[in-house]
Amino acid sequence: MSQAYKIVIPMAGLGSRMRPHTWVRPKPLLPLAGKTVLDHALDQFATLPNLEQAEYVFIISPNQGDMIQKFMAEKHPEKKVHFVVQEEMRGQSHALWLAREHFNAPILMAFSDTLIETDLTFLSQETADAIAWVKPVEDPRRFGVIEMNPQGWATRLIEKPTDLANNLVLVGFYYFCNGIPLIEAIEEQMNRGTSLKGEYFLADAINIMLEKGAKIRKQQIDVWLDAGIPSAILDTNRYLLSHDRSGGTIPQASEGVTFIPPVYVDPDVHLESTVVGPYVSIAKGCSLSGVVIRNSILDEGAKIQDMVIEGSLVGKNVTLQGRPEQYNIGDNSQVKR
Repeated sequence: MSQAYKIVIPMAGLGSRMRPHTWVRPKPLLPLAGKTVLDHALDQFATLPNLEQAEYVFIISPNQGDMIQKFMAEKHPEKKVHFVVQEEMRGQSHALWLAREHFNAPILMAFSDTLIETDLTFLSQETADAIAWVKPVEDPRRFGVIEMNPQGWATRLIEKPTDLANNLVLVGFYYFCNGIPLIEAIEEQMNRGTSLKGEYFLADAINIMLEKGAKIRKQQIDVWLDAGIPSAILDTNRYLLSHDRSGGTIPQASEGVTFIPPVYVDPDVHLESTVVGPYVSIAKGCSLSGVVIRNSILDEGAKIQDMVIEGSLVGKNVTLQGRPEQYNIGDNSQVKR
């Protein structure tokens, strides 16, 4: 039987681009299309060979990591998860190095706020030392790209290229047939001091692997979703709802309530004189009266009355009442006009 995969997900970042929501919980636990961001991140691995034997390695923060541990114990008790705490934010490579005791296996590494669609069944027959997933974009200059030779093997990873010649950008999803050479490359990276503003980046470690002769190829995808900033998480919510990834069904409309699909509405929601949709996710315990809501995500216990609301992220137990607005409002807030 082949060795079990380790699925490594660094998630110790501060989530500063998703504040105020991440003041009170880690970004992977934010609501998205009827689940959490983390649930959707885990869904990416559904086609991994022998998934039931896979082990998960979560690199968490010292401040909010306990919420991730509690969530996994309650929602995914069947998964074997190792938790590693990154006390100091010293970059991607440093996070992986802290988890090095778990790297004596085939590794899949993904960032928690990047979601892709890919079929992983081919990995059971894979012969490359590593794979970097890529997606074509119009302008690659904000991203990293992978440079290839005519034989189809990577020669270098380049951060923020200066031209448009190579538009296949790195999406932050990688496979390593064995994690030990990656850890050795990270140690070499740290010995060299190859960092930027005090942080060690994974691309530099992979370039060291290439220096040492690693055979690395690319795997192209078509769908790459982002859950790292408010506007992107709304875009991703729209995509997931449109492709029936919420895991829920539209409830039966009652008198005075209209649903415009696609939407996700938890069964434990009170609605009256309300139009929901399109592209709306409403978590349990929410109450809406006299509301028209579009392209928004409501977290648990939100209460909204007499409003038109669009393009908004609304945290837990928020109360909104008044005129039409666009909101990015954190937990336990009240707005009345």
